Amino acid sequence: MQQMPHQFEIIVLDKRLNDWGLPKYQTQQSAGIDLIACLNEPMQIHPQAPAVLIPTGIAIHMNTAGVCSFILPRSGLGHKKGLVLGNGTGVIDADYKEQCFISVWNRNPASSEQIITINPGERIAQMVFLPIIRPEFNIVDSFSNESERKGGFGSTGV
Repeated sequence: MQQMPHQFEIIVLDKRLNDWGLPKYQTQQSAGIDLIACLNEPMQIHPQAPAVLIPTGIAIHMNTAGVCSFILPRSGLGHKKGLVLGNGTGVIDADYKEQCFISVWNRNPASSEQIITINPGERIAQMVFLPIIRPEFNIVDSFSNESERKGGFGSTGV
């Protein structure tokens, strides 16, 4: 079953994206759009140095209750080179209207001297749009239903 697409507004803040290509899904079944480093010159990210913010050159206004977007690392860059997000996962709220930034960090050991170079126009992260559930909480003394789970954190194995 195919869903009707949501319509979100985007402002292109960095006109170089017209040449590099706007963020887009790389395949029909991609979960996220690739985000592009809108840098003026190559940037070196040293192992274990503090995280830095990379501009994406876009602002997205979802303006839709019940959605948000997550900024996540690109799998290949994280696994092969050690480039991950400095904040783990970036959360963009539906009412955010400013430029999106990517917090990047080189997780390689300081002793490795594995510097990661990010070039202008390079795809360095991805943005996934997700539904959000905002429940109301009922304060109770005990839960009304039982669970198969017995125990707490890590109780089903490693």
